[in-house]
Amino acid sequence: MALLQSGTLATLEILRKEGSRFVLDAAGEEIYMNVSEAPDLEEQQMVEVFLYINRRGELTATAQLPTLTVDTFGWAKVIRLDHSEGAYVDIGASFEVLVNRADFPQMKNLWPQPGDQLYMTLRTDPGGNLFGRLVTEERVQEHFTIADEEMYNQDVQARAYRLLPVGSFFLTEDVKRIFVHETERQQEPRLGEEVTIRIIGVRDDGTLNGSLLPRKQDRLQTDGEKILAYLQEAGDKMPFTDKSSPEEIEEMFQMSKGAFKRALGKLMKEGRIVQQDGWTTRKS
Repeated sequence: MALLQSGTLATLEILRKEGSRFVLDAAGEEIYMNVSEAPDLEEQQMVEVFLYINRRGELTATAQLPTLTVDTFGWAKVIRLDHSEGAYVDIGASFEVLVNRADFPQMKNLWPQPGDQLYMTLRTDPGGNLFGRLVTEERVQEHFTIADEEMYNQDVQARAYRLLPVGSFFLTEDVKRIFVHETERQQEPRLGEEVTIRIIGVRDDGTLNGSLLPRKQDRLQTDGEKILAYLQEAGDKMPFTDKSSPEEIEEMFQMSKGAFKRALGKLMKEGRIVQQDGWTTRKS
């Protein structure tokens, strides 16, 4: 039998039961597992277990198999944050694992929050203690799932795994890779945050390009509602028209001049506003 290591799976024989613990044969050494984790097992049975170092520094077994090991990647849910250490995550085993703060963005508002999920693997320190390590771009490139052309214009759920100024990288649950350019989002997502992405391109290598912005027809509706809300607060009249400068529009409405003009045009066509002498007025 190969040398048993923390962070790996192994199939071991139950030698005997000692009180509330099973004694397992680990390549000639004896290690323990709580009976409560597999109460129906008996002596001489084989059991698949996950190995880890307990608080006393001993190699220990658990029958609660995790979603990832030192040899595999998987999703882990963030349980709690410690701003001096990082995030503790649930890997599906009987204990939590720490993802070091060094793996997270410098801006704390981009850190994952409880309930977010990280795509990661496990690593061990020299003593065999486990910690989480986020997936690298190199490993994603090696193992992502190839997407097909039918995904174009679909809405998919995905979580951010890499954040860069130029854009955000996401993975779907089945590990399809999506890139969202910074011009295709209104705000930067958190690491591990789940968002709905509209697929706007399927690349030859099987990766995807996406957008976090609403579709054009939805955007027009949203922009128009924003303008009407401003008019209502301003007494149904505002000194902004399709002749206003892009800077004024961006500062007041947080939208481009093109989007502003399209929304105004839609509202005028619907008979909800009029423009005259440099003013836009809401019709009652």
